[in-house]
Amino acid sequence: MIEIKNLYKSFEDKEVLHDISAIFENGKTNLIIGQSGSGKTVLMKNLVGLLDPTKGKVLYDGRDFVAMSKREKIMLRREMGMIFQSAALFDSMTVLENVMFPLDMFSSMNYRERRKRARECLDRVNLIEAQQKYPGEISGGMQKRVAIARAISLNPKYLFCDEPNSGLDPKTSLVIDDLLSGITKEYNTTTIINTHDMNSVMGIGENIIFIYEGQKDWQGCSSQIMESTNKRLTDFIFASDLLKEMRSKVNESHQQQASPHSPNTAPLHQGDDNLL
Repeated sequence: MIEIKNLYKSFEDKEVLHDISAIFENGKTNLIIGQSGSGKTVLMKNLVGLLDPTKGKVLYDGRDFVAMSKREKIMLRREMGMIFQSAALFDSMTVLENVMFPLDMFSSMNYRERRKRARECLDRVNLIEAQQKYPGEISGGMQKRVAIARAISLNPKYLFCDEPNSGLDPKTSLVIDDLLSGITKEYNTTTIINTHDMNSVMGIGENIIFIYEGQKDWQGCSSQIMESTNKRLTDFIFASDLLKEMRSKVNESHQQQASPHSPNTAPLHQGDDNLL
């Protein structure tokens, strides 16, 4: 579990994050969403230590990351896995060598053990047959799956994903979402995903943090979004006319199911001014 308490981040005179407190749970897919420029990328960078908060705490299972020494932070980073927006694979290395890279750098395994572990991770993302290919020889979706395999090679307790579906078609995005959700459950990982993908939000959003102008404006799960009265959230999620219509129909269906009367008639109650 990762917890942030009263987190602030400023760059000179500009405050980007303002008093954010939230809990990211282990064994769940935790999503950070918000418009471009809302501060969600800055928040992610504060979580992984690429930026230091101006004020506040970042707690990893109760351990204060901000207050740690440089050596302690290095040790904690070995418990983290990171999936970058561009996959960030090494073009000169094979798929297998890319997955082995963190093991070569940080593990005490011998070569045979590192190779075996890397092959296990590739098998987990259904890419064992591509192990001898180079990144330029495989598709963008396959590259993202290689990045996932590399990120889990050290059995991280904390997995960070920056726009993992960026540039992918909807079908491939669903494959990535299913992989991340499955790995999160399988390893009981604290997975944090920074995303614009509304399919991800509605499909795997077990714990969602909505950031608006540098502040936490809403927190909940995907099923609660449909019934949310937070206008800034609904304007962001249901930006298109099609999605607005879909939400309206879902809410109408819920109202009919909840009514003890005829499904085609909903009685008016005192105080329901919005229905008059």
